[in-house]
Amino acid sequence: MKRHLYLITFLFSLAISAQDLDTFFSKTNTFLGTHVKNGKVDYKTIHKDQSDLDEILKIAEKISVKASDGNSYQAFWINAYNVSVIKGIIDNYPTKSPLDNTGFFDKTTYNLGGKSITLNDVEHKLLRAKFKDARFHFVLVCGAIGCPPLINEAYMPNTLDEQLETQTKKAINGSFLRVNEKKKKVEASEIMKWYEDDFTMDGMTKIDFINKYRTEQIPDNYKLSYFSYNWTLNKQ
Repeated sequence: MKRHLYLITFLFSLAISAQDLDTFFSKTNTFLGTHVKNGKVDYKTIHKDQSDLDEILKIAEKISVKASDGNSYQAFWINAYNVSVIKGIIDNYPTKSPLDNTGFFDKTTYNLGGKSITLNDVEHKLLRAKFKDARFHFVLVCGAIGCPPLINEAYMPNTLDEQLETQTKKAINGSFLRVNEKKKKVEASEIMKWYEDDFTMDGMTKIDFINKYRTEQIPDNYKLSYFSYNWTLNKQ
């Protein structure tokens, strides 16, 4: 009898958790669709009325999702990171850059997925360390112009791989690189310098990684360097 009751309780908790996760994705999708345009965030409007943002983060507190459920786990934490960055900016609004706020990435904590956690912990411990996927760098948006653009929709479990591919291709074929054919050189975002190991896994060179996603291939003899990261706030 006790085992039967335990099973019912367990299945009920799973159903509630799945419902919370669906609600989180739905409300995040609506929120981003309302406040993000061309990769820029309307912080001014959000600051005037933070109720939707606070509701999303309140739901995120109770979410329970395991790494074994890879797509749901990754989609949750990518969205949780991006929404928490917006919350961090709003809590310090007005601000010109996330770096103007001490501890923005490594000290300020958020209650997400049953944890009190920093943005750096989400990125480095919960995502990069577990899945070894360089494409995370093109969907985790740090609140600055130098980051990849924030899309105006949520990352969803059933479309996650397609979204990761799309955003990586957009970056590699867009502002993430500056190619000078005359000088046979290519400049990349400093992201490729800071996270070199992520872009050189399995014996791959950085040029190999670039060419995996780039329409116009970069010759192997091009010299790779890096342009300075733009930490100016990605505001509308």
